[in-house]
Amino acid sequence: MTPPRRRLAVAAATLTLAVLTTACGAVGQAVDCSTATTEITKITNEFSTSLSSASTDVKAIETASQETAGKLKTLAGKYDGDLASAINDMATLFEGIKADDPSGAQTAMTKLPEIQAKAVAACG
Repeated sequence: MTPPRRRLAVAAATLTLAVLTTACGAVGQAVDCSTATTEITKITNEFSTSLSSASTDVKAIETASQETAGKLKTLAGKYDGDLASAINDMATLFEGIKADDPSGAQTAMTKLPEIQAKAVAACG
């Protein structure tokens, strides 16, 4: 796996881990966070698998990014408030990865801590 793809996979896993390790206060919120985290993990794992099989096909990487963004937006539609907003922000991160703009992946990485903090706040 090339370094940019590895960084994207690590970023997705890190965001998932941040959501997973957050203690949710209310039972309903805990269920929402747990369900959302499970789905985010599934979606980001699919993205990581797509990156592995895309190898050097930049267009396939962009397609995988856009599909991941779409899945995250669909997931966000199942929730409301800060949790939905954090998931939508993650979708936007994936939308920013374009074949004709390699800096998009780097820009996405700089936004990761902010999205992590938002996810933690939504569940904590």
